[in-house]
Amino acid sequence: MPLSCGRYGRRKNVVVLFDMDGTLLPMDQEKFTKVYFSALAAHFAPLGYEPKALLEGVWQGTKEMVNNDGRRTNEEVFWDTFSGIFGERVLADRGEFEKFYAVRFDAFREACGYNPAAGETVRKLRKAGHTVVLATNPVFPMTAQRKRLHWAGTEESDFALITSYENSRACKPNVRYYEEILQKIGASASDCIMVGNDVTEDMAAAKLNMKVFLLTDCLINRENRDISVYPRGGFGELNEFLAGEMKL
Repeated sequence: MPLSCGRYGRRKNVVVLFDMDGTLLPMDQEKFTKVYFSALAAHFAPLGYEPKALLEGVWQGTKEMVNNDGRRTNEEVFWDTFSGIFGERVLADRGEFEKFYAVRFDAFREACGYNPAAGETVRKLRKAGHTVVLATNPVFPMTAQRKRLHWAGTEESDFALITSYENSRACKPNVRYYEEILQKIGASASDCIMVGNDVTEDMAAAKLNMKVFLLTDCLINRENRDISVYPRGGFGELNEFLAGEMKL
């Protein structure tokens, strides 16, 4: 059943956190990663970066961001790791990395799907006066995050906060990632709902007593957990769930 603005309720502001990949933006992550890494290697090969070494360096930098202890931003962790592998010369090429995301990243849109219900749900929440956060794992720069949210049919103005590697000091599934969001938006976990498709990464928000909804259209359940404990389904079921949580 479609969810009208009125059925969201106005008793209090509810904060809804949305994951991106596989949630607002339908995708096969393996396919997307393959296309992304192939283009990344092709872009930097002329600069003297051996493709295999480059991709291993990116993976290592990503791993270190996931293990970030919170003392530095994810951006700082990534570039410290990356320069440790390739030397200081890589810092002189940071502009090329920024150019890659600004100019070439849109080409990867074809590796993703599109579900109009994603943007519709976000806009209905905003119109009803609720706060929406793009809680996508902050391993990409903001330039890439902005492009991906446009692919999903949303706008930057739809979100009170967009997590990126520049503004984050933790990654999913670390609960510090969610705690950092709560601190930035001035909200308590009890006023929030996390919506995502990854059982390990997104449902981790429940550890803070945050309500969660598991979007199953592009379900990821690497640890083969019992998902019957979570409210779940597609966007139709999500809309019904939100209506029930936000009613007067």
